[in-house]
Amino acid sequence: MYGNIGNQHGPGIPQQAYNAQPNPFGNGFYGAGSGLIKSGLGAYGEKILGSSSEYVQSNINRYFADPQYYFQVNDDYVRNKLKVLLFPFLHRGHWTRITEPVGGRLSYKPPIYDINAPDLYIPFMSFFTYVVLAGLVLGLQGKFSPEAVNWVFMKGLVGWFLQVMLLKISLMSLSSGETALLDFVAYAGYAFTGISLAIVGGIVWRYSYYVLLAWTCICMGVFLVQTMRRVLLAGTRSYDSTRHHYFLLFIGLAQFPLFLWLGNISLNWLF
Repeated sequence: MYGNIGNQHGPGIPQQAYNAQPNPFGNGFYGAGSGLIKSGLGAYGEKILGSSSEYVQSNINRYFADPQYYFQVNDDYVRNKLKVLLFPFLHRGHWTRITEPVGGRLSYKPPIYDINAPDLYIPFMSFFTYVVLAGLVLGLQGKFSPEAVNWVFMKGLVGWFLQVMLLKISLMSLSSGETALLDFVAYAGYAFTGISLAIVGGIVWRYSYYVLLAWTCICMGVFLVQTMRRVLLAGTRSYDSTRHHYFLLFIGLAQFPLFLWLGNISLNWLF
């Protein structure tokens, strides 16, 4: 009954078709608004992503630095670095690192140009030498097995980690400036150089192990004290000599139990 009310027309009256008039400004406003929104969101997103990437990159450079930097070594550097590690008392030069301007800021020169720069070549080579020598000692003791070597490998990694944490926490407690994490990894890994030398001496002559272990332990303590003192002087605004000296002494003395633990090649975690 009511379904055709809107369509009732007289028989002689033609039905006029309704044609919507196009808006000449509608599409223009719509296109302009859409373009502005897209460009605004794009710029905002680029700003957020740009700032985030810069923040992440700055933190990566701050804590990890460039791994390739630590492997820029040559024969002369390795030979001179080993002299510093095993005979730090004979090191007549300074302990500060050499800087150079790069990209508008000062950066440290790589190890190939600076004997005081940390590297990862010597620590890794010393660590794998330590594992190989430990396997040889276990073979001489009649205890060699893949599981035993893996045990010593894990023991060495734990000792390396403890040394890194010792250095890192000591500097953090002294409110020192930020130092790259790989720097601590390099400084901590130098301990395996002296331990490996002591193990070689023990294989040749049993009693020389204790003499070499004590000597290399003292040398490692002196090296770390001198190195950490330089880091403290470069990173702290106020230098509390008494407090810093106690921490440096603690770092040096902590090498004795660490060397004794890592130098004892056995299947026990303690001694």
